[in-house]
Amino acid sequence: MKGLLLDGTVIAMKQLSSKSNQGNREFVNEIVMIFALQHPNLVKLYGCCIEGNQLLLVYEYMENNSLAPALFGPEEHRLTLDWPTRNRICIGIAKGLAYLHEESRLKIIHRDIKATNVLLDKNLILRYQTLVLQSLMKRRIPT
Repeated sequence: MKGLLLDGTVIAMKQLSSKSNQGNREFVNEIVMIFALQHPNLVKLYGCCIEGNQLLLVYEYMENNSLAPALFGPEEHRLTLDWPTRNRICIGIAKGLAYLHEESRLKIIHRDIKATNVLLDKNLILRYQTLVLQSLMKRRIPT
C-alpha cells in the first residue's frame, strides 16, 4: 500500500502475516536491527506498528518498483535504462552490499541478490532491501 505521512513523505506499507511463527519480541528485534542499518543504497524503514497479532511495516516508497520488471517484465513495465544509468545501478548494488558485508557494525551476508530485491525510486536511484526486511516482507498478507 502507498501512503502519506503528515509531513508529506510518501511511504509504502506492508501488512505482515499474523500466521507467522515469529512472536512480537522477535519481530521488534528484527526491526531494531534494520534501523541500525542506515546507508544511502538501502531501503529506509520508517517504522512499524504492532497491535495484537497485526504487524505493519512502514518504509521508503520506491516509485519505480524493483529492477526485475524494469529489465525483464512485460514491455509496458520496462524502463529505458541507458548505460550510465545501468552502471550507476550496479555501483549502487555494490556499495549497498559492501556496507552490509564489510562496513556495517552488524556484518550481514546477503544471500539473496536478485533484481527483485533492487528497488528504484522516481529518479532511478537504487535502494537495496536488506535481508531482514526481505524476510519480514515474505510474511506479508497477499493482496
